[in-house]
Amino acid sequence: MSRRVIIIGAGPGGLASAMLLAKAGAEVTILEKQPRVGGRTSVIEGQGYRFDLGPTFFLYPQILQEIFRDVGRDLYQEVPMTRLDPQYRITFGAGGELNATPDLERMVAEIAKLSPADAAGFRRFMAYNRVKLQKFAPCLQTPFPGWTSLISLRLLAVLPFLKPWKSLHAELAGYFQDPRLQLAFTFQSKYLGMSPFQCPSLFSILSFLEYEHGIWHPTGGCNAITRHLARVAQELGVKIQLDTPVEEILFQGRRAVGVRTAQGEHPADAVMVNADFANAMTTLVPNRLRRRWSDANIVKKDFSCSTFMLYLGVEGKFDHLAHHNIYVAKDYRRNLDEIERQHVLSADPSFYVENPVRTDPTMAPPGHSALYVLLPVTHQHPNVDWNKERARYRDVALRQLEKLGVTDLERRIRFERVVTPADWAGKLDIYRGATFNLAHSFAQMLHLRPRNRFEEFDRLYLVGGGTHPGSGLPVIFESARISSKLLLEDLN
Repeated sequence: MSRRVIIIGAGPGGLASAMLLAKAGAEVTILEKQPRVGGRTSVIEGQGYRFDLGPTFFLYPQILQEIFRDVGRDLYQEVPMTRLDPQYRITFGAGGELNATPDLERMVAEIAKLSPADAAGFRRFMAYNRVKLQKFAPCLQTPFPGWTSLISLRLLAVLPFLKPWKSLHAELAGYFQDPRLQLAFTFQSKYLGMSPFQCPSLFSILSFLEYEHGIWHPTGGCNAITRHLARVAQELGVKIQLDTPVEEILFQGRRAVGVRTAQGEHPADAVMVNADFANAMTTLVPNRLRRRWSDANIVKKDFSCSTFMLYLGVEGKFDHLAHHNIYVAKDYRRNLDEIERQHVLSADPSFYVENPVRTDPTMAPPGHSALYVLLPVTHQHPNVDWNKERARYRDVALRQLEKLGVTDLERRIRFERVVTPADWAGKLDIYRGATFNLAHSFAQMLHLRPRNRFEEFDRLYLVGGGTHPGSGLPVIFESARISSKLLLEDLN
């Protein structure tokens, strides 16, 4: 007799888990509130334009390739994609730019254009982080059910590389003297929603992964990954019900036994949560049942920043832009302080622009562009009223784009969508609108993060950016492997 598993949410972690569970013989049903799959990795479409809602960088596809291989498929045949070169262009408000390339010799030459004395530092950075990732990878592939998990040969091997006293920015200062290069190899902490001045030095492996294994563009955008995951999952027998919000997780004592929707109860032998962790706990599980993760404890946790988004369908092309473009504010440290400590909106914010038609013409009608514009901002906070700031900050974003030579834009916009932290929270059920989940400080990593086999209840499992190993597509897929394995072990 097959075991029934309910997965709440059709994000990338839930879909990958469903594939693995179905292949192992479980009867899997995914219940998704939205009208499409993908969660934050879904799509916005209109008038022939296509945009990723959230992630646009796809790093380290090896993990997802292994998941596809485990279910008898080939990622690169199922999901067509292109490795980018250059990977992105960074423009510094302080002056200069860097065209990041995975070609080591060309990258050394690019660095030398900015700072000849720092060119050799790139080789040292790559060599050190190659070993660092090798040592730390087993920790990312292993569940951490409690503090005793820290006493292991695997973790002891990585201790010399952890340096909890050191920030990511301080770590990179050991390789590059030029402040612009220090930022070029630490801005990746924003993938975690953190400042490089606060982010643990461990995460230097993020920029290393970009150069070692590349940045990829799936045809149609990163949302294509989740669409293909859903297709393969259904071919393996998974049932996906869209427009079906879960209203409550059902318990018998401390064991999860199913969920309730507007259509009725769905009994299950195990429940996996792929929804935003903090939002799911505070809305789907009664506070009286929770202990470690009660409402009072959740509200004290550190959460990532949020993002202000513009999705612009524009007549004409922007051939001077790269596929991925990053503008670093002249006073980057102040910009980050305004986001994370002051919780105010910056007058000169850093920002990111994707111009995907450089690589993928399917993203816009012929002769048009689909510009994806992201400004990191504070998560929901009383200091910012988005009902008042929405239109003003849109104007700020359009003015900032002029710093990358994007001019005469307003009259050419044919499609537009704006997403604020209030929208992330209210429409997409993300706690405080913190798009990157719980912050990735040492106090919220490994066993201190919500655990894959959720510690509060039996037969309740977590997958996605809110659990171990953390945010970002590669580690979300790793969480799918960890959580699925634990669930299968518990159900024999």
